[in-house]
Amino acid sequence: MSEQERIYTVPLKEAWNAQRYRRSERAITVLKSFVKRHMKSEKVVLDPLVNETIWARGIKSPPHKIRVKLVKDSEGVVTITLAEAEKKE
Repeated sequence: MSEQERIYTVPLKEAWNAQRYRRSERAITVLKSFVKRHMKSEKVVLDPLVNETIWARGIKSPPHKIRVKLVKDSEGVVTITLAEAEKKE
């Protein structure tokens, strides 16, 4: 299997249905479930920069959507990074 690379805008609106003090935690869960569904893999690795972006405004107000780059390697592990981070370098 060769390496797959995709860029998605993931809607995190579902996280806003959670209790106010658990929204960022729920946003991480929504992001990981989106990746598992679209990349067909159970192994997901979250980049610390993505985590910091979701938690940047605190636990109560995560972003409504986030643009990420997903890379699936030959072993089936999907790595989630920010899509905008690639443009800056």
